[in-house]
Amino acid sequence: MFRTIRKKKNEISIDAAKELLRCSRRGILAVNGDNDYPYAIPINYLYDENAHKIIFHGAKAGYKVDCLKACDKVCFTVCGNESIKEESWAPFLQSVVVFGRCHLVENQEDIIKLVKKFAMKYYPNEKMVDEEVASSGRAVQMFEIEIEHLSGKEVQER
Repeated sequence: MFRTIRKKKNEISIDAAKELLRCSRRGILAVNGDNDYPYAIPINYLYDENAHKIIFHGAKAGYKVDCLKACDKVCFTVCGNESIKEESWAPFLQSVVVFGRCHLVENQEDIIKLVKKFAMKYYPNEKMVDEEVASSGRAVQMFEIEIEHLSGKEVQER
């Protein structure tokens, strides 16, 4: 159903791809937009390896929500782990592409749990997370991407 990486020599292992998802702070979410145009936006996210999901937050209404209600199929991309290996002027860069289905989390109890789990990635301590969840946790919408396929590769940028 999903294409494989054409240049196998550039492919990284699934474990390396998951590690990039775990460590990166931002990715690009692409949804099916109006008039068959893709709509891609940068988002903060949390990779939940145990649940095999990407979790992110956003507003309860807007273009992204409208797009997801019309079509739940998404693509999510993360780039990172830039390194110099052989030639100092031509760095290597890893990327991961995730395909899946995204839905809004509806249960308020689940939303609060996800907000806290998500915030622990970005805030320096649990006290700050608890304060933020208490003040704005009920106003946020949480989203989950159920991962159907992921792949990663490393290319030299020259």
